[in-house]
Amino acid sequence: MPDRFVLLGLAPARAEWFRAVGHWCNAASVPAEFVKCVSVEQVRAQLASGRPFSAVVVDGATPGLDRDLVDAAAAATVPVPVLVVDDGRRRPWPDVGAAAVLPPGFGPDHLLDALAAHASPVGAVLVSSAVDDGRAGGVGRGGRTDVGGQGRVLAVCGPGGTGASTMAIALAQGLPGPVLLADLALHAEQAMLHDGRDVVPGVQELAEAFRTRRPSTNEVRGLAYRVEERGYDLLLGLRQARAWSGVRPRAFEAAFEGLRAAWPTVVCDTDADVEGERECGSADVEDRHMMARTSMARADVVVVVGLPGMKGLHAMVRVIEDLVSFGVSGRRVIPVVNRAPRSPRARVEMATALGGLVRSPLAGPVFVPDRKVDDLLRDGARLPPVLTAPVAAACSAVLSRVGPRRPAPTEPTLIAPSSLGSWGAG
Repeated sequence: MPDRFVLLGLAPARAEWFRAVGHWCNAASVPAEFVKCVSVEQVRAQLASGRPFSAVVVDGATPGLDRDLVDAAAAATVPVPVLVVDDGRRRPWPDVGAAAVLPPGFGPDHLLDALAAHASPVGAVLVSSAVDDGRAGGVGRGGRTDVGGQGRVLAVCGPGGTGASTMAIALAQGLPGPVLLADLALHAEQAMLHDGRDVVPGVQELAEAFRTRRPSTNEVRGLAYRVEERGYDLLLGLRQARAWSGVRPRAFEAAFEGLRAAWPTVVCDTDADVEGERECGSADVEDRHMMARTSMARADVVVVVGLPGMKGLHAMVRVIEDLVSFGVSGRRVIPVVNRAPRSPRARVEMATALGGLVRSPLAGPVFVPDRKVDDLLRDGARLPPVLTAPVAAACSAVLSRVGPRRPAPTEPTLIAPSSLGSWGAG
């Protein structure tokens, strides 16, 4: 039949509506085929099979119903809307991306009205106007566009062992508030550097809060700690590096935008590794680097911290070239040489060498002198202006010169031959 809906269904055991929809379809009360699934993984497998579906109908009590499942439906060959059956708790499913919410105990007419408004029959032309709109900066698979009009983002990274986390603290202290310092590194160390005896809440709780709803700005701010001595707020990072696998990508992206809405300035202490599926062919590697990739894709300024010397300069150039290849404009990158030599001649030589090795034009390098800060960090005291002022001033200058980062234009989406259905007979 050319005008027949094909529905994917997912619900807990013994859900009354699940049995009823199957009965309606078998009795032709609803012109649809109902494909029952018993797990979120089965729904994902069906969506990835290439078979066209009209809609996914999911019970609101399903544990795996979150932004990632909705995004998987939207990223199918032909985008599939998700209809949520309300479980009585009246959670804001449209904020997660659901196309419609069906009331408990809905009847055939309710289902048909929702399908007519949001779904397309299989057999009719299945070309949807809602083509997946890509992800700003090439963050990853089947994602969303960046959300503009929110707080500025400054990312701080380095090759490792260069003092990038300390420099992130210095930058957060040197900027006018309100400022959030977010620890988004796999091996999160800001809790240790701030003598954080409480390890929760942190980024894991933040992402979990955005999985199935949109928390208020006050709720988001309540997940951060106030660092009174230095004048900024702190969001703790992962408690263990392997915990990245429990942070859902789409939930984290929504959480990141929640941070931008809650603070005018977000300083991200993050990693320099931004490889994704496009570069290495591994989806797992892309998900592991999700926090760094999200930060870099939205950063108005990226501070790359390195060390003096031949190896330090080589490592800094490698990180900058990786970021430029990822899509960060060289004009937004500020090289910071930590523990820099005092000699003006040595600094000029380093700046000249850096400019000759990096192919993209960069902001001028910032040289930060060597200072013993372990005692200050241990005591929770303010860092000296000689560490905070140069980096903060350089970031402000770059922001004034190049302005905030705009969302990247939508990239074309490859369409597999014969994947969009066909004209119905007659």
